[in-house]
Amino acid sequence: MLCPIRRFFCNIQPYNPGLSIKRCPSNIFPITTVNPGSNFNCLYSRYRSYDESYSTIPTKISKSEVALINTLRMLWEQHIAWTRMTIVSILAGLPDINLVIDRLLRNPIDFEKALKPFYGDRIASQFRDLFKSHLIIAAELVKAAKAGNNQAAANAEKRWYANADEIANFLGRINPYWSQKDWQTMLHEHLKLTKSEAIDILTGNYAGSIKLYDEIEKQALKMADVMSKGIVKQFLEKFTR
Repeated sequence: MLCPIRRFFCNIQPYNPGLSIKRCPSNIFPITTVNPGSNFNCLYSRYRSYDESYSTIPTKISKSEVALINTLRMLWEQHIAWTRMTIVSILAGLPDINLVIDRLLRNPIDFEKALKPFYGDRIASQFRDLFKSHLIIAAELVKAAKAGNNQAAANAEKRWYANADEIANFLGRINPYWSQKDWQTMLHEHLKLTKSEAIDILTGNYAGSIKLYDEIEKQALKMADVMSKGIVKQFLEKFTR
């Protein structure tokens, strides 16, 4: 069924069109107009929401685009998950710390593999190196905070943000559909949330750190989708099937 580009909230009762219209807070005429010949008496009795984001034109998406979206979402999810596990291992002095850091540092390599088919070896490896530095500096910051070395922590944080700016500038150069300013804003937000998460864990506010992780996850998935949309637009010919 096609829906007009507006939002309607209705409780539609089966086999009683008159009652349906009376109970619907919005006039259902726009819905019936764009669906001539539809039998509305056969609708199941339940809550319906017709969202304005729906379009009368079906959206097609290729398997290769779905694969890219899923890959980048997975990599960003792994990025924040292993970052959190690294923070916990460092602050708690867990014996798995070296293994966890090794797994964390595999994330930039996985991003390199995902970007290489589109940007080639040189650009993909440059991103890998920038992203690896992002993670190494983050670990240094957490270690300095745990040791109570405020000067070292401040120095690491300064380099952390400078690295984020480098990544934003780099992404803005290699893809015309990626905004350097947008990436800078998103990466700075990522750093701010991650720092707050680490502080909560360090100070024993575990409930707060878990709540923050939910925000970090949403924000990371936003970056993943910005990344995939930009690649699809730049290399549209690779996503036609």
